Amino acid sequence: MKLSKLSFGETGLLAAITAFLATFTTLAADPAPNQLSAEEKAGGWKLLFDGKTTEGWRAGGKKAFPEKGWEVEDGWLHCLGLEGGGDIVTRSSYDQFEIKWEWKQAKGGNSGLKYFVTEKGGSVIGHEYQLIDNDEHPDAKAGDGKRVTASFYDVVKPERPAPPKPPGEINSSRIIVKGNGVEHWLNGEKVLSYSCSSEAIKDAIAQSKFKNAKDFDARIKGPILLQDHHSEIWFRNLKISDLSGKE
Repeated sequence: MKLSKLSFGETGLLAAITAFLATFTTLAADPAPNQLSAEEKAGGWKLLFDGKTTEGWRAGGKKAFPEKGWEVEDGWLHCLGLEGGGDIVTRSSYDQFEIKWEWKQAKGGNSGLKYFVTEKGGSVIGHEYQLIDNDEHPDAKAGDGKRVTASFYDVVKPERPAPPKPPGEINSSRIIVKGNGVEHWLNGEKVLSYSCSSEAIKDAIAQSKFKNAKDFDARIKGPILLQDHHSEIWFRNLKISDLSGKE
C-alpha cells in the first residue's frame, strides 16, 4: 500500500510504531548506568566507577579508602556528608583528558570535582569544577559568580548562565583538557573555557584564594578528586578518556 493512500487510522498506527521503534533504538544505544557503550570502548574510554565497588579510589593524601562517609548505593557513589569522611581521589593520574559524569545533590548541597590535583604538604588542592545548589547555598552567592556550579571555583565564572537542575535531579557534566585549554560543560552546553598559564588565568588566580598556591596556573598530572564538603552528593557514570599524546 502506498503511503499517500494510508487512511487517518493507518497513518496514526504507523506514527505510533515509528515512535516506538525510535524509543527502542535510543534505549538500545544508551548503555545502562556505569557501563561503556561500544563506541566509548572503541574510543578508549574507561570507567572510574563500576557502580558496585570503590575500586580505583582512595582517600585524599592516604592509601586506603575512607572507612566512613562514602557508600555505594543503587549504582551511585554516595557522599553522606558525615564528619570524618573526607575527599576521595583516583588511584590513576591524568593531565590531558576528557571526563564526564552524572551527579545530583541534596538541597543546599556543596561539592566539587577537582583535577590537576596535588597532595603535598598535608593539603589536597586542584582546579575545581564547582557543584553547588546555586539558590540555597550561601557560598554560591559570593565570589562575583566564581562560585556557582560549573565555575572554576573562585577563579573563573561561567561565560554564560549555567543553572544546574534542582536538587535531587540528575545533571551531566564534562571537562575537556587538551594542551593548555580547559573547557567546562554542563547539561550538554559548554559554559566556560580558559587556558592554563595564560596571563588572564594568572591574573584571575592572583585575585583568588589560591594566590599563594605555587604553580596553581599550570597543567599538571594528578588524580581526579571528588569533594566531601559536608553535604550529600551522588555520582555515577564517571568516565574518562586519556588524551595525552593524542592529536
